[in-house]
Amino acid sequence: MAKRKSIHIKGMEHGAPIPNGTVMGNLVFSSAIPGKDTKTGVMSPDPDEQAQAMFRNLTLFMESAGGTPDNIASMKVYLKEEKYRDSVNKAWEKMFPDEHDRPARHALKADLRGDMLMQIEVIAVL
Repeated sequence: MAKRKSIHIKGMEHGAPIPNGTVMGNLVFSSAIPGKDTKTGVMSPDPDEQAQAMFRNLTLFMESAGGTPDNIASMKVYLKEEKYRDSVNKAWEKMFPDEHDRPARHALKADLRGDMLMQIEVIAVL
């Protein structure tokens, strides 16, 4: 029996031999989760729309792992520019409205490819 179970989500492929994440025991580790529309493969140039798509993809990822966003313990946010933090915060507060029940979070500026304005990685406990 494999120690790891790779997660592969249609429409969220990386274009490399990398899974969207891994479940190991009761721990879940994501690869990068972008704000790409999983049906069209398009990334909106609008930061609010990209952030909303990213958090929809996060929910899809967590469901594929056997959990929900409530299982997320920690999140890293990568921003192409600091100005996109507000768009992420709007989607963040929508997903985690209770300020006393949110995952830990760290955001940093990163050199993201192409039209990607932001991406996230999470660690969760099932």
